[in-house]
Amino acid sequence: MQDQRPPAQLPLDLTSGPGLSRDELVVTGANTAATTLVDRWPDWPTPVVVLAGPAGAGKSHLASIWSEAAAARSTEPGLIDPDVVSFAASGGAVLIDGVEGDVDETGLFHLINAAREGGGHVLLTSRRFPAAWGVRLADLASRLKAATIVEIEEPDDLLLTAVVTKLFADRQVQVEPHVVTYIVNRIERSLSTAMVVVERLDQAALSRKTRITRALAADIIGAAESGQEKLDL
Repeated sequence: MQDQRPPAQLPLDLTSGPGLSRDELVVTGANTAATTLVDRWPDWPTPVVVLAGPAGAGKSHLASIWSEAAAARSTEPGLIDPDVVSFAASGGAVLIDGVEGDVDETGLFHLINAAREGGGHVLLTSRRFPAAWGVRLADLASRLKAATIVEIEEPDDLLLTAVVTKLFADRQVQVEPHVVTYIVNRIERSLSTAMVVVERLDQAALSRKTRITRALAADIIGAAESGQEKLDL
């Protein structure tokens, strides 16, 4: 017999991307030190600051806030743009977000020197502390040791709960607090994972024409844990 059930509704994602403004930043003990330093700019203890912490801890969010406030220019860690070196030498601010692999050591050395001599500032983000970057250029290693390093810790329950609640509110979706608690207790401790899970739950609720309940959350998160569905981060 032919299946007469109506097809599932195709969800349309009408939301914008995750907000990266200062007002949308959730601050808890996990990121207080980093947030305080970003808010203090340009009153920094050193011209160069490194934000270090695990994936999904919110480094790029803080970097985006600082970049806007400082009118910073960005460059890639593997190939430092000579123009941004000149910009730093004239007092400008430069962002290098995501120092993970190979680093343009000579370029970074010149950039840091330019900032120090010209009154500029450099913000770098990484999952690792500079000592673990494998820098071979001794002069650059020395410059990095003099930088201010601030650790962003893995998101705690308070931060994840606030972020998940806000992400649902941004989508104009009401979710019971006990469902949010269940989600926080089941997902990877990562802000990026929280964003993906909230999106998937919203889409699933639209498709099934139901509210977001604990049972729905268990289905979606359970499918990802069992490998039936991959959370694309």
